[in-house]
Amino acid sequence: MYQLRARDHGLTVGELPTGPRNKLTDVPGVTVGHCTVDTPEHKTGVTVVLPGPENPFVHKLPAAAFVLNGFGKTVGLVQVEELGTLETPIALTNTLNVGLVHDAMVEYMLTRCEAEGVPLASVNPVVCECNDAGLNHIQRRAVGAEQVFSALAAASPDFDEGDVGAGTGMVCHGLKGGVGSASRILEMDGRQYTLGALVLANHGRLCDLTIGGTKVGAAIEAAKAAKASDVGSCIVLLATDLPLDSRQLGRVARRASVGLARLGSFIGQGSGEVFLAFSTANSFDPREKAATRTVTAFHENKLDLPFRAAAECTEEAVLNCLFTAHTVTGWSGKTVYALPDLWRPGT
Repeated sequence: MYQLRARDHGLTVGELPTGPRNKLTDVPGVTVGHCTVDTPEHKTGVTVVLPGPENPFVHKLPAAAFVLNGFGKTVGLVQVEELGTLETPIALTNTLNVGLVHDAMVEYMLTRCEAEGVPLASVNPVVCECNDAGLNHIQRRAVGAEQVFSALAAASPDFDEGDVGAGTGMVCHGLKGGVGSASRILEMDGRQYTLGALVLANHGRLCDLTIGGTKVGAAIEAAKAAKASDVGSCIVLLATDLPLDSRQLGRVARRASVGLARLGSFIGQGSGEVFLAFSTANSFDPREKAATRTVTAFHENKLDLPFRAAAECTEEAVLNCLFTAHTVTGWSGKTVYALPDLWRPGT
């Protein structure tokens, strides 16, 4: 089913061209899968990002993380920061399911490596989270191995956005949040590269929501006579085929904060903003015996374009999340309205 996104409503973010899908998966080889748990008691799920078709444990990719505000329970970032590599798919879920999802990702990697004859005695799954307790009976932890393996099996270049997978129970700027994505094409030296973002948006105050420079959230909040604090979290995943090293990816990841700020988020005390970036270029096999390897290096003075792309993608990804989500009533009777049910451009 076709989903109406920000551009279908006449909203254009930034100046760079988008990829053909305008999603993270415009980066060649990257796929995304969801498993949604949608029952009267649960509004939750899991979303996975596979960085490529190869086994990531023996095709390690350059990666970096940046924690803007650390009110979060993400696992796996310590090793990513120390070694500068990603060696598993990335999973997104709710706060209390991090452990169960981590266990399932370990099982997935053990099974895959055994089937491929790859010895594995230690592995570093990355699992990121946001808290969906407002709509989901989070204490009953509805996401486990079955859901993770289902999401992995469903991974493909095209995927739904909004209240699906890990985004099913999320709330963004007081409105129905969830998963959103966007991409940008970068022209360099006569060649096209891609940078894409995927967000799990569960952050921000309604009164601060700003779209195209207009504080639309304030008018919505006044009409609803409702106020909320800036609590929640926002996970931003960035992927690119630019040959960026770990340090450069960390610099690019920081620019996701610009996209969030342009929408009105000031990153509140109770909000966890965690950003992770990886490149599909310069992968390496740790089984290689040589003490050196040849890589392609990116010119430091050319980083302005990836910086801009990261900011634009993040902003548009959050907007796509807001426009594709639906009004949802959670297990406790709380209803969170979708942005299109309350406001549309030009109204």
